[in-house]
Amino acid sequence: MVSLNSSEFILSNFGNINCKEKYFSPLTINLNKHTMKTISILFICLFAFGLHSQSQGLENVIVEKYYISDANDATVNSTGGVLPVGSVTYRVYLDLLPDYIFQSAYGDPNHLLKIETSTLFFNNEDRGAIHPTFNFSFCDDNTVMLDSWLSAGAACNGRFGVLKADDDGMGTVINSDGVLQNQDPMMGIPLTQQDGLMLTAVSPEPVITVGIGTEIGVFDAQNDGTNGPLFATNNGAWACINGGVGADPVTNRVLIMQITTDGVFSFKLNVQIRNQITLAIEAYVADSAMVGETEFNALEYNSSVSVNELATSNPTFGLYPVPASDHLTMAVNVYNDNQNVSYSIIDLLGSKIASKDIGSLSGSTRHDIDLTGISAGIYFIELDVNGYKSTRKFIKK
Repeated sequence: MVSLNSSEFILSNFGNINCKEKYFSPLTINLNKHTMKTISILFICLFAFGLHSQSQGLENVIVEKYYISDANDATVNSTGGVLPVGSVTYRVYLDLLPDYIFQSAYGDPNHLLKIETSTLFFNNEDRGAIHPTFNFSFCDDNTVMLDSWLSAGAACNGRFGVLKADDDGMGTVINSDGVLQNQDPMMGIPLTQQDGLMLTAVSPEPVITVGIGTEIGVFDAQNDGTNGPLFATNNGAWACINGGVGADPVTNRVLIMQITTDGVFSFKLNVQIRNQITLAIEAYVADSAMVGETEFNALEYNSSVSVNELATSNPTFGLYPVPASDHLTMAVNVYNDNQNVSYSIIDLLGSKIASKDIGSLSGSTRHDIDLTGISAGIYFIELDVNGYKSTRKFIKK
């Protein structure tokens, strides 16, 4: 019986485990001689070539409020299972530096991994699954897009999950069952405008599970009272053999889970990433870092506190529709009360062509920007909240 530390666990098991048929016991890993030999070879290589690194390829953990359900979602949606009013769909992203890939989210004997709700997880009963493997053609059915699952970049088969604010606005899903129409400003951009699904020249990588058995059933296609309140492992992981990346290689935000619940949502994660250029492997834990690990507080989250929602407590904003015609809507999230907010429109030459003082804002709001006097082209919106500035690009058509 052998216990492995966090960085050893994933590296030593790819290629040696039949993930569909063989699972580990809750506290220990049973290893045969072949596996032990493989581990020994890997350890020699790792220490000889110095692949472990203390550099920081993980920039942040982003929690996005993707959708908030209303009464319309609960009454119309029967095919996919009744969705409680006020349920929130959260998306969790790892914000990585360019050239880094997501390898795994794991729990080991020293670091528990857990995803928890105070009530139950919502699982779509029509196309729901533990990973987002349903086809894009089903995204307009009932509440398929709100299913709870674990990922390595995908939000459905063949499409990446991206922040709604980073969506290109192309091919937005129009729901055929009359649900997912809520316009609550607390969730930022409505799904009817930008759905956070993006098609690129490459497809997102599939997910495997290692050392995880029946406990992952809380995310399966059922809502019978066994769908929660806890997913946890101290000897398993969901992982990506080839490495998960974001839809945009520059921002490189990798979607690793989507959870829908009407309760308090919390998680405590440990993740492993790798630099594709140097092959350096980096392990990050929520707390109690050991040798070869980096403690990263944003890997622990509780929705009742929401300290790392949308990356930081700094103000954030999104723009829609993309591209825009005569009007552009700016969804602003201000995390402190009574903040002075203004914005400027800047062209590609850096010239300020318009500006406006919005005034004092608190919480989540929307503001309409009149573009009727602006020529077609590419521009930037610079938002200023009490001196903190943030910029986003938009296209006027």
